[in-house]
Amino acid sequence: MQGFASDNISGVHEKVMNALLKANNGHVPPYGNDEYTKKAADRFRELFGESIDVFFVFNGTAANVLSLAAAARSFHSVIVSAESHMNVDECGAPEKFTGCKTIPVPSKGGKISLEDIRPLLKGFDDPHHSRPKVVSITQPTELGEVYTTDEIAAIAGLAHENGLCLHMDGARIANAVAHLNIDPREMTSEAGVDILSFGGTKNGIMYGEAVVFFDRELAEHFNRIRKQGMQLGSKMRFIAAQFDALLADGLWLESAAHANRMAERLYLKIKDLAHVEVTEKVQSNVVFAAIPGHLVEILQKEYYFYTWDETLSKVRLMTCFNTTEDQVDRFADTIRYVSVG
Repeated sequence: MQGFASDNISGVHEKVMNALLKANNGHVPPYGNDEYTKKAADRFRELFGESIDVFFVFNGTAANVLSLAAAARSFHSVIVSAESHMNVDECGAPEKFTGCKTIPVPSKGGKISLEDIRPLLKGFDDPHHSRPKVVSITQPTELGEVYTTDEIAAIAGLAHENGLCLHMDGARIANAVAHLNIDPREMTSEAGVDILSFGGTKNGIMYGEAVVFFDRELAEHFNRIRKQGMQLGSKMRFIAAQFDALLADGLWLESAAHANRMAERLYLKIKDLAHVEVTEKVQSNVVFAAIPGHLVEILQKEYYFYTWDETLSKVRLMTCFNTTEDQVDRFADTIRYVSVG
């Protein structure tokens, strides 16, 4: 069955798998005290500059939750989009692990705006209320839209003016960088991001994410926070070796750009079909479309994808680093066939 359900259903990029095989040789020090981890951290410094701290964890939920744990205490609150992974798909982990209250705000295209944030910047000295401490944005959003550098900088400015920090959930940051065609520093450190969850699993590695601190004071106790969070890998070299391969020679960006092109190709082929309405902007590697439920049932017998909103019969169609033009074309042809049949 062909899959358009997510970019984490694909396999591992060949270059990443080769890096894993090479790392599977001999004995090295555990817990990140090895040359593989040092080399991968250097790759991140090449990408974002020397003035960062980077830590590897097993998965995206951990990257997000531990980022919050580094920035906030249990009496703090975290402002997030109502659509965000943090709010919808992490099973309450942010609240359970950090004790913080997450405050979801309405969003357009998954983006939160200054107007969404400002009303929540109150009660800083009131002991009866959680004190706002973190704004978390997702780049790209869960609906596939990409924040511009100006939008990020404006949110960071408002956050910093009020004593908050800015966290970016970058599970698919490579797709955002590819879409904007900019240096990744422009949308992170230069825009005022304090902590970044940098995704790898959705961009061709087997498992593993990175937490990048641009505000290095927030990283002071992260080694212990990571250990308490059960994310300190003893065989760290196997996460690190993957990131070394992913970041070498621009593979991370090449893979993301390909996934974006496949989503754009799919969009162009289905946007004018009968009974198909593309509902969101296509700016990354996802297409959202409203398709009648009876047609969705037919399509899902042959293709694997998710229904995003059953009430609107809206589906999510995602592409990945190894989606081919032929797979996109055959899927679009099938949609065309059932929509006119």
